[in-house]
Amino acid sequence: MRSNEATPPWRENVNGGPAPPAYNARMQTLPPLALYIHVPWCVKKCPYCDFNSHGQKGALPQAEYVAALLRDLEHDLPLVWGRPVTSIFFGGGTPSLFSAASIGTILDGVAARLTLRPGLEVTLETNPGTAEFDRFEGYCAAGVNRISFGVQSFDDGCLARLGRIHDSSQAERAVKLAQDAGLDNLNLDLMYALPGQDLAMAERDIERAVALAPTHISHYQLTLEPNTLFHARPPAGIPEDDLAWDMQERCQALLAESGFAQYEVSAYARAGRQCAHNLNYWRFGDYLGIGAGAHGKLTLPAQERILRRWKKKHPIEYLAQAGTADAIGGDEDLPADRLPFEFMLNALRLNDGFALDLFSQRTGLSADAIEPTLRAAEARGWMQREDDRLRTTELGARFLNDVMASFLPD
Repeated sequence: MRSNEATPPWRENVNGGPAPPAYNARMQTLPPLALYIHVPWCVKKCPYCDFNSHGQKGALPQAEYVAALLRDLEHDLPLVWGRPVTSIFFGGGTPSLFSAASIGTILDGVAARLTLRPGLEVTLETNPGTAEFDRFEGYCAAGVNRISFGVQSFDDGCLARLGRIHDSSQAERAVKLAQDAGLDNLNLDLMYALPGQDLAMAERDIERAVALAPTHISHYQLTLEPNTLFHARPPAGIPEDDLAWDMQERCQALLAESGFAQYEVSAYARAGRQCAHNLNYWRFGDYLGIGAGAHGKLTLPAQERILRRWKKKHPIEYLAQAGTADAIGGDEDLPADRLPFEFMLNALRLNDGFALDLFSQRTGLSADAIEPTLRAAEARGWMQREDDRLRTTELGARFLNDVMASFLPD
């Protein structure tokens, strides 16, 4: 069932070679612009998580944080005047800790300050342990049209070892609640190579996920990231590399058999349901980042710059300074000799690769800047060309980090 609340007026209800030459703004076209909104709180910090997230202590300062986000947005507006926003993504932390009213206030405030493309994708990350039917109805009415659930596994033992606050039955219930509220564009995040997991368990996770009829599944290998509890004290029972590879190959096959086409290293979708927001990242598009620790990347052709900007990470510091230059954690202009690597770091993740002219459109550099490196990668069997389109081979996909690193400046 759908909420009877009025639809927001902005929402349309639709289902290594030579150093490269200098940046040339005339070669460049403005890429699509997305908006990322970071909510830094979660119920409990997971031991494998290296994102900017903070365990909830007491009542969340929702009204204060919403106001801070809109001040932050206003401060960055001169960087994006006149550019339409093509997608919005609420990430965290756990954005679903915020009420539907708070999410609606944020989206209405964004719509008052930026041009939103009609029918744009609006994603909200959600923890299955914090799901309520009324909230899903409210999120839908506020303008959210895509939910990304951090399920990670449907095995209760694996979930406990990961420190998750939900169990498998809660995950299934949360997905069905969202569907009953009228949200039919759903992603499920799953991980594999978990402590104590075997091949059959990894297969069952895929089978149970598919049975819930999501439109998208993200499938990641557990990695022990620096500055996490798991990195400091690795858990027992992490599968060896050979078993992890078997899990990856078997799960990829199961997803394909179930109608989920792999379009990126860790992303699988039904036809027409790829994540627009993440595709913009992988195609080296632009994105404005607001919120504690949020990152952005913006093309400024008139200034012959590609700017990276990030905000201060700690919520208390951010709340006090949002809307001022003091809230900026740092600015960085990407130098021309690093642009090939930055572009490939994203574009080579896509299964179908990219058209060569996209490189010039996104970076302002001639394709000649990467031609020697491309030829070397082709000679090693890492990359292939088809009608001026480039993609990694099966061998290149297995050694993707090496392929990407070959585009680093000398």
